[in-house]
Amino acid sequence: VQLQASGGGLVQAGDSLRLSCAASGLTFSNYVMGWFRQAPGKEREFVAVISRVGGSTYYADSVKGRFTISRDNAKNTVYLQMNSLKPEDTAVYYCAADKNLMFTTAVVSSQNSYAHWGQGTQVTVSS
Repeated sequence: VQLQASGGGLVQAGDSLRLSCAASGLTFSNYVMGWFRQAPGKEREFVAVISRVGGSTYYADSVKGRFTISRDNAKNTVYLQMNSLKPEDTAVYYCAADKNLMFTTAVVSSQNSYAHWGQGTQVTVSS
């Protein structure tokens, strides 16, 4: 399984970015897909997750209403649309995948639930 995240960059507060994570080596529709982020000096934290066919999503409170996760199973890709970006959104963003996890909020928000990780893409939001 390989996950390739892209779309990061340097933006100003209030701007938007869309991250993509292209997956290969798996039957994509069998996997729950998540986004996590890690800011300098901080632990990796949950951002958003989407169920296998996209019918369910869950967000961290800090991004709810600003970020939208979606997936295109035909393209083996998961997206994170980030609007109204804030300086505190600055972090390396990682996509993650797991085939076996149960879609409950406690499980999907834990990085320990995911077996596969991408390499990360840097998002920097200036004030």
